[in-house]
Amino acid sequence: MSSIKLTPVAQPSGGIEKIEPLLLPHLDGLYARRAARLLALAEGHAMADYLQFAACIAGAQLKLLEQMPLPDTATTRPTLSNEHAPLDSTTLPRDRYWQQLLHGLIDVLLTDATPPVRKVLEQLRAHSPEQLETLASALLAGNHAEVGSDRALFLWSALSLYWAQLAARLPLHASAGLGENRQLCPVCAQSPSASVIIGGLRYLHCSLCESRWHMVRIKCSNCEETGKLDYWSLESKDATLKAESCGDCHSYLKVLYLDRDRDLEVVADDLASLALDAEVEREGFARSGLNPFLFPG
Repeated sequence: MSSIKLTPVAQPSGGIEKIEPLLLPHLDGLYARRAARLLALAEGHAMADYLQFAACIAGAQLKLLEQMPLPDTATTRPTLSNEHAPLDSTTLPRDRYWQQLLHGLIDVLLTDATPPVRKVLEQLRAHSPEQLETLASALLAGNHAEVGSDRALFLWSALSLYWAQLAARLPLHASAGLGENRQLCPVCAQSPSASVIIGGLRYLHCSLCESRWHMVRIKCSNCEETGKLDYWSLESKDATLKAESCGDCHSYLKVLYLDRDRDLEVVADDLASLALDAEVEREGFARSGLNPFLFPG
């Protein structure tokens, strides 16, 4: 049971909290910043082509957000519970609007798609609505191998744009209670992409709905143990991006210090630092988070 509780904004919170437990996504500028950061990181990078491709996807998401915003008919009334996320991605009934986003994404990306990408996009476009729902359910349940990393990339991009808009419209207030179990997003129950340090506080950034939730800095973001944490960097000890590893569960997750570098963008900089992943995994640790531009396989 999550220790971050969600209640309607109209309900008294009992006072002003020093730490905001939940930051719902602000979509204004999010995809534009991500696309721009990916392009900046691509310059001279060994992964330049893929970073530029990811920037194209973020640019397509921005275009769809502007041209095909979430209609009121596609919003959902959240179920507030101490035991379930209000937009739980594995149980929430999906509006077919997300498929409209997928087809819009396909149309935008087909313009400059390479032959391999074009093949995947055209295959997705040929799927029936029922087939797409089956793939979406498998993907959101974590069955990435069943979906395939190539299809997962585009399906997740559409689903994420759908869930981010749902999350941004939630009329909720969050309060932090005693307890643990903060490994998953309290809004949609998906895993984080990475964590960010803002104002000295750590927030985990959701890989699906783009929400951020608070977690103290002295414990593993996966198993919540505190005794065997180490920090890895390819640069100095004052690096703005590190990997936090846990010797108890043998997992790791990136940490981005936004207090030190405001140009950092969680998804873009995580993707551009796969060399760090390789080194940490060589030490025997497995990644606990998910980058929306990088699926297993």
